Amino acid sequence: MAAGDVDTAAVLVAKLVIPTHRQGRVTTIQRWLRWLDDRSGTEGHPTVAVLAALFWALMGRPVESERWADAVDRWQYGDPARPSDPSTEAWAAVMRTFLCRRGVEQMRADADEAVRRFAAQSFVTPAPAFLQGIARVLCGDLDGGDASLEDGISVAEEVGAHEDLAIALCERSLAAIASGDWGRAEALAERARTVLRQAGIEESYATPLVSAVQARTVLHRGDLSAARRELVSAQRLRHLLTYALPYLAVQARIELARAHIAVADLAGARMLMREVDDLLRRRPGLGTLVDEARAIRACLAKNRDPTIAGASALTAAELRLLPMLSTHLSFPEIAEEMFLSRHTIKSEAISLYRKLGTSSRSQAVARSRELGLLDG
Repeated sequence: MAAGDVDTAAVLVAKLVIPTHRQGRVTTIQRWLRWLDDRSGTEGHPTVAVLAALFWALMGRPVESERWADAVDRWQYGDPARPSDPSTEAWAAVMRTFLCRRGVEQMRADADEAVRRFAAQSFVTPAPAFLQGIARVLCGDLDGGDASLEDGISVAEEVGAHEDLAIALCERSLAAIASGDWGRAEALAERARTVLRQAGIEESYATPLVSAVQARTVLHRGDLSAARRELVSAQRLRHLLTYALPYLAVQARIELARAHIAVADLAGARMLMREVDDLLRRRPGLGTLVDEARAIRACLAKNRDPTIAGASALTAAELRLLPMLSTHLSFPEIAEEMFLSRHTIKSEAISLYRKLGTSSRSQAVARSRELGLLDG
């Protein structure tokens, strides 16, 4: 990069993005990708575009993720005469599965393709198997999904893919809850939390689902205080789950809504379901999650008592803004940093103050720290 050698830098980035992400060095990856993007560095290096689409999806940046995914589609399907590239084609299948832009049936087909392609190259990575497991579950194939998830867990443990491992464990925990095996569900949920804690990456796109499943299991044994801590933990990072990862975004919110209902926080549950509805409008073909969302809406509709919106009713946009309020940046500077209008930032801040029961920026930051929504 210092020498301006774009092609060599692109080759190195393609090799290093995954291990660097597993080390939690996301700022480094952002710098690499933006450097290449500014210099059209992905031309002739489609693997970088694939990895960029995945990375920005995990960072909660759906617009950037979609832009890179469209570039991959143009490369893969736009030129029938292009040379074969089995490695990039395998990663492109993973990308399509992860982003699930065309519903769970296509997600399942893409996952099956990814499994075949990686097996043909004898390349070991957990993503194809655990994504295949999720896709099968969402299509109603619980047994097939569980078998694929188990395969994904074995590979994730072998290669140190901590976030993949945590999500796969959560999926199996939810399957255990569905079958009434709460002991197994709690053991799997605790194992998922331990994986992230020991890896030092508790704050990631996997955290909301991990916290949601933990909340469900501790509520079952009656530990309300532990459940509320998990709900706050999920709330801090819920904004990372966008329509770029629609099945995880919807699934985590559904499980969180169930937990909020169980602790009699209907305002929090309703906010989550409004976000679910927005996600399903963008990505309607999410299989069994559609029916689960419908059942929760019906449950909430039975209770029409007015609820006062509090901290648990903060939207994903407000949660994304919250850490920025604790900085020295002015509202116009925050708007520029977040690629939003000044009016939007001001409106979100006023709504945030109201829900926190405060009247100023400094009070909102202090209250958020008291609640655990911000670090001290």
